[in-house]
Amino acid sequence: MELRIEMNSMKKKWLSASNISTGVMVVFLAAMVLNPEVKAWTIQTLMKVGLFQPKIDKQPDDASTDPLPNVLFRDGDGITVNIASLKGKVVFVNFWATWCPPCIAEMPSIDALYGKFKDNENVVFLMVDVDGNHEKSVSFMKKHHYALEVVSPASEIPTVFMQGSIPTTVILSKEGKMVYRHEGAADYNSAELVDMIVKLSR
Repeated sequence: MELRIEMNSMKKKWLSASNISTGVMVVFLAAMVLNPEVKAWTIQTLMKVGLFQPKIDKQPDDASTDPLPNVLFRDGDGITVNIASLKGKVVFVNFWATWCPPCIAEMPSIDALYGKFKDNENVVFLMVDVDGNHEKSVSFMKKHHYALEVVSPASEIPTVFMQGSIPTTVILSKEGKMVYRHEGAADYNSAELVDMIVKLSR
């Protein structure tokens, strides 16, 4: 009799613990769906254990010897940046938005990468706000203490650069060739990518 009562008590405790963990999981999943910051934090945590590493071992699928189409961007002062005029520099271009959890997740790594090359006159970073809400994007950068400058599209973005998914990141060589393109979040402060940019910028 005592054994049966003890087993029932243990069963209730197990069910209670199981219900609690299920409840916590449901709340966490709901928070991920409703709050981009929670989803971004989850992706950042996975980055720390080695996931979301950029693949730099191959050219973009549609890389060709043809010249890339020109693209125009506008900075906060209204000055137009012509990507063709940046030939002779390595250009890191990231298409993002403030409401996009994977974009938020990879931003610390991009900021850290920028910190390594900010004094290198042969490397340019263009953080392209695809929403066109420049003030909101600048506020986001200030809130998180990122040193990255935001630009907005000033012309149509060709599909060779972005096919509708954000975040999308491309890297152009000094010759103006696309040598890297990745859709989705990645840890851009990886040793491999740093080494790649160092070699491209020589």
